[in-house]
Amino acid sequence: MSIRLTQIFGSVLLTLSEPRPDDAPLKPSSEAVPHDLIELLFFAYRDFVGDPDRILADYGFGRAHHRVLHFVQRCPGLTIAELLDILQITKQSLNRVLKELVEKGYIEQRTGRQDKRQRHLHTTAAGQDLALRLVRLQAKRINRALEGVGPEAAAIAARYLSALIDPSERPKVERLLMKP
Repeated sequence: MSIRLTQIFGSVLLTLSEPRPDDAPLKPSSEAVPHDLIELLFFAYRDFVGDPDRILADYGFGRAHHRVLHFVQRCPGLTIAELLDILQITKQSLNRVLKELVEKGYIEQRTGRQDKRQRHLHTTAAGQDLALRLVRLQAKRINRALEGVGPEAAAIAARYLSALIDPSERPKVERLLMKP
């Protein structure tokens, strides 16, 4: 049994491994469970959404409200069908959250110009202010983390996160990311 040192996000982890020839490449086992990465992802997500959660609580909102507000701010004019496709939630769940955001004056629904059955979603001035306040918090956390791991880290992190997305969903996500 040998000990291998691995550096992840500035921390050194000790990994026990079976002896191998010095020239053999390290290959991940399909049965290996990367507990350290799984747990780091849980903790990173907890803290990434924790900052906005505290602010949203003051408004009586939760994470579902945050997601809706984020994507409506990011893509003005988004239809309800498009938002359902992005969030992959039930229409019932979206209706409850959207109703609250509309009633409290953070999102407005506009009738489609070409198809009067469609409702296009837009943030109000208050919705835009709140959405930008939340995204600034998250951007600050991301930028601080990237500063600590080097200039190439953003591209590597983007490729890694993209690879975590289900392959069938990647084209949709890429189109969304290309929107101004």
